[in-house]
Amino acid sequence: MKTIRWKKLRLLLLASLFCFSVTGTSYALETGSQAPDFQLPGAQGTVMLSKTAGSVVYVDFWASWCGPCKQSLPWMNAMQDKYRSQGLQIIGVNVDAKSEDARKFLAQTPAHFAVAFDPNGATPRQYGVKGMPTSFLIGRNGKIIFQHLGFNAAAGETLEKEIKAALEGKK
Repeated sequence: MKTIRWKKLRLLLLASLFCFSVTGTSYALETGSQAPDFQLPGAQGTVMLSKTAGSVVYVDFWASWCGPCKQSLPWMNAMQDKYRSQGLQIIGVNVDAKSEDARKFLAQTPAHFAVAFDPNGATPRQYGVKGMPTSFLIGRNGKIIFQHLGFNAAAGETLEKEIKAALEGKK
């Protein structure tokens, strides 16, 4: 019994350490580099970054157990609804080990954007993700404009400004 409790406590601690709500700057991908393409199973079919060519794309890596991720999902819904007609496409890449956990979360908080599942974590490794949530803003040319680690209300304001600038072609 003690072993099971210790394993659960250790897992919770590791998850908490991985789930940040502050801004970080250590990334494997550089701003201005080509965003790596991916093809993942999604909530409504296959999700491919390459199918969004010509759009401004906000890719967000998230998990159902991450507190700031729970705050960012409604924000992403609002951004998708507000800027879809201007060419914004949001892709949420869920990294839960069990996709069922993500599906339960999405049943309570539906996404208004494409959701992909990467339980093996290949795509976050490819992008150099260091914590949850981590987002990448990708320009119409497929290059990374902006990267952000964490989420809170102030971050949402900053991210919306970056999205607007990208949609207006100022980035």
